[in-house]
Amino acid sequence: MIEAAERYDSLNASALEEFGEALLAEATYADPPWLIIDLTRTVFVGSSFIELLIQAWRRVRQRKGKMALCGVQPFCAEVLHTTRLDTIWSIYPTRAEAVAALRGA
Repeated sequence: MIEAAERYDSLNASALEEFGEALLAEATYADPPWLIIDLTRTVFVGSSFIELLIQAWRRVRQRKGKMALCGVQPFCAEVLHTTRLDTIWSIYPTRAEAVAALRGA
């Protein structure tokens, strides 16, 4: 499980890099290969953040795993909808619901 911070845009390269390293490590080594990204505190994401989500999703998929998002705030939900990524990843209101869904999958 990864908890994201408030903002991720290309202007804050260090925060994005730190998040990316943690996210991709979790996608590579989580056992079982489930990845839940908690966006409860995240109010802004940019294209670089979306790119990291896609990279993580690919790694999890290669391991026959599942990825879900939870706590998606309105702006982030709009970005996911506009990019149609909300059709690829399951999105849950809470962390507990995401965990229960992946355990039941």
